[in-house]
Amino acid sequence: MKFVDEAIIKVQAGDGGNGCISFRREKFIPFGGPDGGDGGSGGSVWLVADEGLNTLIDFRHQRVFKAERGQNGMGSQMYGKGGEDTYIRVPVGTVITNVDTDETIGDLTQHGQRLLVAQGGKGGLGNIHFKSSVNRAPRKATPGTPGDVRELKMELKLLADVGLLGFPNAGKSTFIRAVSAATPRVADYPFTTLHPNLGVVSLGTDQSFVIADIPGLIEGAADGAGLGIQFLRHVSRTRLLLHVVDIAPLDESDPVDQVHAIEQELIKFDPELFERPRWLVLNKADVLPEDERQAVAEDIVQRLGWTQPWFLVSAIARENTMPVCQQVQRFLEAQHMAHQERNDMLPGDVRLRGEGAVE
Repeated sequence: MKFVDEAIIKVQAGDGGNGCISFRREKFIPFGGPDGGDGGSGGSVWLVADEGLNTLIDFRHQRVFKAERGQNGMGSQMYGKGGEDTYIRVPVGTVITNVDTDETIGDLTQHGQRLLVAQGGKGGLGNIHFKSSVNRAPRKATPGTPGDVRELKMELKLLADVGLLGFPNAGKSTFIRAVSAATPRVADYPFTTLHPNLGVVSLGTDQSFVIADIPGLIEGAADGAGLGIQFLRHVSRTRLLLHVVDIAPLDESDPVDQVHAIEQELIKFDPELFERPRWLVLNKADVLPEDERQAVAEDIVQRLGWTQPWFLVSAIARENTMPVCQQVQRFLEAQHMAHQERNDMLPGDVRLRGEGAVE
């Protein structure tokens, strides 16, 4: 299935039903009076996060969603029936923005999480509400209010713990195949990966994390070169970046220059993403003689002035890939424990206010 990560839809909540003008007419009851009921409320439109979905492709075919209108009020003080709500299933990780105001309405990050995107209109009042001592037969009722109508932009950001960065053909897809059950397409030409892939790395009981492989970046990606930077949104939620570098490119380009080029694209896209923990993975060690690999890797690290962790691996031969994953697991667990400790230090009412909040 083609990966689709953006869609624009129109949502229209139901209008409220109109109030009724009616008078009681019964035998032997000379002063019946008004008995018009209220109109029913219009249905609302909700988005619901569903972990069973992984693309927004369905919204390429259906773009307009409407909720049911409320029924009009009736005589004998009968209220109109409220309109049924409309529920739209979207993938977990969907960010919703109002197209007209460019305001972010919500971010659905958990399965089953709901978000109200269009409020149904209120039902109008029947004439029973307008009787008084001086107006015992009011011929007045109010119409229902219209429901909200909005145009929404939906943007899917994959929920992964670790993101892979690198030039095309650096071996990102091969790495994710080596450490997880994911099977992205691999080949010996650039831009083999055309859409993001997710893989789950399992190291044992209660020890696993999700890794995302995104299409390769090249210099000038921020200006639209190659596939651009549209897929960088998928690593914006990650806690750790693995920068995969071909240690011996076929075109004899300098791996140091490639690292600097990717760093510049990160800064252009989001400076905060550039500051995120990023480890260096020097891949394709198998193409070098065994006695030269370590020296070449250390030279690259030294010329980069690299201070964060780095690894020398061969993803296709699965050499040293598991040690990388084990260290990643320890890093994520340490981050989780630090987060828990910070929460324990907060007052209880602060923690309670934070529970269930949409990020």
